[in-house]
Amino acid sequence: MKHTIFAAALALASLSAHAHTIGGLYNTGLGQGATDAHYNLSSAVSNTAYISTESAWPINDGTWLHNSDVSKWITPLADQATSLDPSVDGIYTYTLSFDLTGYNASTASFSGHFAADNSVVIKLNGAEIASGTGFKSWLDFGASSGFASGVNTLEFVVTNDHLGSGNPTGLRVEFAASNVSAVPEPATYGMLLGGLALVGAVARRRKQK
Repeated sequence: MKHTIFAAALALASLSAHAHTIGGLYNTGLGQGATDAHYNLSSAVSNTAYISTESAWPINDGTWLHNSDVSKWITPLADQATSLDPSVDGIYTYTLSFDLTGYNASTASFSGHFAADNSVVIKLNGAEIASGTGFKSWLDFGASSGFASGVNTLEFVVTNDHLGSGNPTGLRVEFAASNVSAVPEPATYGMLLGGLALVGAVARRRKQK
């Protein structure tokens, strides 16, 4: 009987502990056509995140990390080589949203890497989780706290240092792993708790006999 009770309790725990991949964490540059609909851009230049092409500067000569089938650079203009921000630093905020409704937000985590021209501050629901500068090599980022039970937002706030010419800007993001535990449906909890209660009642009856 003790083994039965333990097994039932273990089944209940396993329902809440089973890990799932977080949906909505998209790598940059995977949208359909010329734009990336997953990332919303806010900037003085444009509000559209364009997907870069490998054949154009600053990717074709290796100034930026080369694109791949896993991710691509996104930029504020269709012509990724356009020189921007000649006299004042430019700010480009790329926002990615994902929904944890039905999941235990306290168990969520993700990891990945990024590159940016020139620098970026990454925020999860308004709180900074990483920052860095560089477009020739990857930098790591991730989070294991600060998640909300509903819609979450990741902001990649890119600063493009001002320069008179030859000054494009872009962002590249790849997610490596993510995990979150599901919240069992109330009916599932009810069935398991009912089963535990039944096992307990049988145990008490046997003890009385």
